[in-house]
Amino acid sequence: MISQLSGTVVHKGAMDVVIDCHGVGYAVSVPLSTLDHVPPVGENVTLLTILAVREDAMQLYGFFSDAEREAFRLLTTIQGIGGRTALGILSATTLDGLRTAIGTGNTSALTRLPGIGKKTAERMVVELREKIIGIVPDPHAAQPSMVGGLSPAADDAVRALQALGYTRAAAEKAVAGVLQTDASLATSTEALIRGALRQ
Repeated sequence: MISQLSGTVVHKGAMDVVIDCHGVGYAVSVPLSTLDHVPPVGENVTLLTILAVREDAMQLYGFFSDAEREAFRLLTTIQGIGGRTALGILSATTLDGLRTAIGTGNTSALTRLPGIGKKTAERMVVELREKIIGIVPDPHAAQPSMVGGLSPAADDAVRALQALGYTRAAAEKAVAGVLQTDASLATSTEALIRGALRQ
């Protein structure tokens, strides 16, 4: 079982990183809240990890804090929530927000999370209400970046990126990054998509 990785960042993608540990490169999928803590390529990083083993593949998931890792572990115990969906949930909301929604039985809030339907939201409340209380969020953990007041072109770009398989949170973050670099692109959906994919 691989529970932690320390090494040099050799790749940093939209929701994944590759860490070189003594000559071996480990591909790690991470939520956006963790990605915000990963330094630029060439610098060192330590991530807490979970190794998921299936019949056809092995996948490493990485986290900045133990609270994130434990939340991921709990989420993937729910029928219908796999690793990718759990990452999308942790990218789209804060741990406090997730605890509150589950603890109060707010299934409406839960169904707004990527990949969560009504039945899955109900299962989350029933099965995790008592367990999620024990997770204490790290005060230094980054909060997900959300874009408010999107222009029509930016909103179209986000939707297009979602159609390509990105979570809304990841798409919004990429579009926001393009707009921070060049605000004049706010009216061009095509330019925003190109720029976001380059990021």
